Amino acid sequence: MIVTGFGMAVVIGAAVLALPIATESGESAGLLAALFTATSAVCVTGLVVVDTPTHWSMVGESVIAGLIQVGGLGIMTLATLFTVLVAGRLGLRARIFAQAETKTLSMADVRHVVRRVVVFSLLCEAVTAVILTGRFLLGYGEPWGRAVYLGVFHAISAFNNAGFALWPDSVMRFVADPWICLTIAAAVIVGGLGFPVVFELLRGWRRPRRWSVLTRITVGVTAVLLAAGTLVFLAAEWHNPKTLGTLDDSGKLLAAFFAAVMARTAGFNSVDIAGMDPTSWLATDLLMFIGGGSAGTAGGIKVTTFGLLAFVIWAEMRGEREVNVGHRRLPEPAQRQALAISLISVALVALSTYLLLALTSHSLDRVLFEVVSAFATVGLSTGITADLPPAGHLLLVMLMFIGRIGPLTLGTALALKDRARRYQLPEERVIVG
Repeated sequence: MIVTGFGMAVVIGAAVLALPIATESGESAGLLAALFTATSAVCVTGLVVVDTPTHWSMVGESVIAGLIQVGGLGIMTLATLFTVLVAGRLGLRARIFAQAETKTLSMADVRHVVRRVVVFSLLCEAVTAVILTGRFLLGYGEPWGRAVYLGVFHAISAFNNAGFALWPDSVMRFVADPWICLTIAAAVIVGGLGFPVVFELLRGWRRPRRWSVLTRITVGVTAVLLAAGTLVFLAAEWHNPKTLGTLDDSGKLLAAFFAAVMARTAGFNSVDIAGMDPTSWLATDLLMFIGGGSAGTAGGIKVTTFGLLAFVIWAEMRGEREVNVGHRRLPEPAQRQALAISLISVALVALSTYLLLALTSHSLDRVLFEVVSAFATVGLSTGITADLPPAGHLLLVMLMFIGRIGPLTLGTALALKDRARRYQLPEERVIVG
């Protein structure tokens, strides 16, 4: 159902974007460009094959914003909300679908959770839109209508971790503007934490000792990755005239922090990605692949998966049979699920990189960056997206679609497929390493 829902959203979005009214020129964008853009919007990625502000009309941009909203909240969440509004109650089947999409830990309060998800999302987008609108209006002299339009569009794009921007250079013109950059970064972080974590933080942010394992891992790993990413970008790009070299010290810190946040599946860029040092590309690859929190608008394998595997490695290095986080023990099925999702994702990225290398003449570092960005639904690019052949665009479409629904459906399937054997086979040790 989740796959079908997202697929239908992509098809409908592509059909509308293929209409002449969706482009500035009044001519059809073509099926491939419409399909790529619709997939990128529904999967909240941000990769584009045509320039968003110059190619698409206001109708097309509005359709893109709507697709981002649908993809961010989740097809099943929206369907459940409509069911609640129309019927006033939920059946078991609808509750199960809503639970799969929102990662609710209990089915008893799914209806309440879905309502809170939608209300919280719209509230965050509204606050972000108000701040951005005020800045565009007062700081840059944009007309009232244009300022509101820019504020609302980028609020939706930021909170849903989409990365679509209405300027050809993304947000590079605002690289030293903390009002724009920090507002967008805050929306990205909140949207990428995941709804269960956000709700728990709202209830008990003053009592971290009572946080669940999910919240502890998500918040802890997110903080570490943001700090590490900022330091890496500062070290690698400090003297680079194409990125941070021309900024003052505060501007460099702001730009590096913004780059670290956006690499976690948002897709906005305030500096030229193509001008970055290859070491920064590699660091961005790692941040993109890990992604954000579970049940949020971010992509990647998720910080919970990464953090869980880190605890597994730590326990193994200490010779402990059980994996503990704080005062809780992690169940073995969760450890196996994290390992399965990670290895399958690595295999998919490796295979896609090989295929894209065979289809193009671009270097490995640029192709790997593009593949990871598509799979992790980030949207950052070194500038080769539009130059890829049609087969390469279709490969990225597949990666964006799998990257959006793959970890969700795979994780759910693995969790539901857990079954116990009534017998055990004889044990035999093997050499590892």
